[in-house]
Amino acid sequence: MAGTLVLIRHGQSQANADGLFTGLLDAPLTGQGRAEARHAAALLDEAGLHPPTWFCSPLLRAVETCEILQSLLRPGPRHVEVDWRLAERNYGALTGRSKPEVLDEHGAERFLAWRRSVHTAPPPMTKARFAALGDVPEWLGLTESLAAVIARVGILWRERIEPALLQDVDVLVIAHGNSLRALCTVLDRLAEDEVEELNIPTGHPLVYRIGDDGRPLARGGAYLDRAAALTAAATIAAEGGT
Repeated sequence: MAGTLVLIRHGQSQANADGLFTGLLDAPLTGQGRAEARHAAALLDEAGLHPPTWFCSPLLRAVETCEILQSLLRPGPRHVEVDWRLAERNYGALTGRSKPEVLDEHGAERFLAWRRSVHTAPPPMTKARFAALGDVPEWLGLTESLAAVIARVGILWRERIEPALLQDVDVLVIAHGNSLRALCTVLDRLAEDEVEELNIPTGHPLVYRIGDDGRPLARGGAYLDRAAALTAAATIAAEGGT
């Protein structure tokens, strides 16, 4: 075996609670989201998982989750690397809009294509709207398909995460629903229909044991609290996916 990889989607954000297309917006954690992060830390500690190397999205909800985990896990990480390639998918003109309103306006077929398909990108946001996001890198563009997220996450996997794991270093990744779907796609070599059906719940550690060939020993990994994670994932699916 090589190292162990742990994936955690940030705790519930205020935008999650409000039913918005969050994308590259910075949204803080809710009280529930902070509790989810604390519970994730407890699950990791109980499982004896204290990865020394962490990768984190720079968006606020991921950073807050990371800070909570750092404050509770002992020993904590030796190295935390923040990388924009782990940022949430850019939802373009849908960013900040209510999901029910978008569904009513555009219909179920287009709504699901924008939200779940691999290759369909939402309409682009304006350049002024993009500029208002702050320090977001221009290379993320004005909108993204999930395929574009898979491409950028795949580069990070090959350049930084996989090499660490192959040196027998355990790694924790704190990111978002779509950037983690993208990473799972790379890890498990998911087909398009599998990607569309995959939902990653907030605050639930997903563990991959990695072989010395860089591939998961078990496809799909394993949640530390499997029953609760699958229930949360089913709720997301019933709402149209994340």
